[in-house]
Formats: sequence, C-alpha cells, structure tokens
Amino acid sequence: MTRARVAVVQFPGVNCEAESVRAAERCGLEAEVFRWTRPADQLRDFDAYILPGGFSYQDRVRAGALAAKDPLVEVLADQARRGRPVIGICNGAQVLVEAGMVPGGDTVELALARNRMPDRSGYHARWIYVRIEASNCVFTRHLENGSVLPMPVAHGEGRFTGEPGRMARLAAEGQVALRYAHAGGDDAQGFPENPNGAEVNAAAVCNSAGNVLAIMPHPERAQDLAGLWRGATGRWAEARRRLLAGFDGTDGAGPGLEIFRGLAQHLEVGA
Repeated sequence: MTRARVAVVQFPGVNCEAESVRAAERCGLEAEVFRWTRPADQLRDFDAYILPGGFSYQDRVRAGALAAKDPLVEVLADQARRGRPVIGICNGAQVLVEAGMVPGGDTVELALARNRMPDRSGYHARWIYVRIEASNCVFTRHLENGSVLPMPVAHGEGRFTGEPGRMARLAAEGQVALRYAHAGGDDAQGFPENPNGAEVNAAAVCNSAGNVLAIMPHPERAQDLAGLWRGATGRWAEARRRLLAGFDGTDGAGPGLEIFRGLAQHLEVGA
C-alpha cells in the first residue's frame, strides 16, 4: 500500500523539522524534510504539508513575515486551494497567518502578536491544556468535542488577534479548532492557562474549508507519553502513570500525536 507523502517544509531558521517528520511517520505517513533550496514546484508532488516551528529568517520584521513571501508559500497556497492539508506549527502558524492562508481569503486578516503576560514579556515556554472545539478541521474533527489535550507552548508572538469582533466571529463559525482551557475543560481565565493573551482563548485557527490549520502549541513535542509534563492531570496523566508502571495496553503515544493522526485519517479517507 502506498503511503501518503508529507512535505515538512524547512525555511532557514526552522528547527523542529526532525520531530515533525517523526510524528508524521509514527502515524503511518511518509514524511521528508523539504528545504527552501529546492524548486518550489516540487512541492506539488506531495499530498500534505507541515510547516514546523523555529525562527524562520530569524523572525526579522515579524515572526513568519519573511517566510510568508517565499515562493514555496505560493505553491502551498495553491495546493491548499485544491484541498490538500496544510498545518503550520508555532512559527509555521505565523507563516500561514502572515500569508493570509488562515483564516483564508485574499488578504491578511489576523496577526499573531506579541504575548501579553502580567509582569513579564518576551518568549514564554510552558505546558498548557487545549480543548477540542466543534469544527470541520481535518486535523481535529476525529476528536471528541470538549476533550482536552496537554501540549507545550514556546513562543514570543502567539496571541491570535484581529479587528474587533473578528476572532469571535471565527469562533462562532467553527474556525477556532482549539482553545486554551483548564485541565477539566473549562475556559482559560487568563494567564497562565492562556499563555499569550489570545482573543477568545484561541490556540489554533483553521480556514473555512478546514484543510489549513495554524496551531501555536507544539503537538510534535507531545508525541511521547513518557515525556508528558509531570504536573499534568486527567486521563493523559493517568495513561503516563500506567506506562511508567509497566502496564500493558499502551503504545507510548502522547497527546500531540492526535493532531497527526487526524491528518493520517483524512488522507486515508481521501485516497
């Protein structure tokens, strides 16, 4: 059986490509790093695309702003219009927003602005919880609405924002696929559960078709259950305890793999 091919697009300064390849391959996909030095048209040979985290072009001007002008992104936008899945993780999410691919349309509508945190500023890394929202996003629609995934964040510009009311409308239209939440699933009530001040607690936003997702947490860094944050609670923490205690019945897959499984399931159905 031929496996779906996934390009993990690496711009200069991107540094999460290896983890992204590993996560995709653990879900049965054939993934390879596609560096910026290759001809852009070769991207058309792939079935899906991952833009991993890092600091593309050193985050000059704004995070993701220069990479969004790269010819590779023009091909990605064309492939997305044809229905092929694209996920941007952290810096990759910033690229998608700067390119106008999320929330979609002809113009740039959103920003991933500098974090807003009390008594501090700049880069912030921690584990948080995200809640699955009702949407047609191909990466999350296989998951139960309201369920919670623990994942790490690591960014300085992760605050989803737009013109007044725009984020609320996107949430109402089902384009906010993930929201920051408490461990039990209740809405985040500010920092630190919402680690950057994002409007409507948005942790991930997709286009209206559901095939392009900009996600700020790092699912590829939460792909191993044994590496789950020790302070986590809930079913994932219990699964980690059972794994480390030597119980059978777990493959060691962490919560972050659920995002990549969504991609794999979508590609299998569409094959």
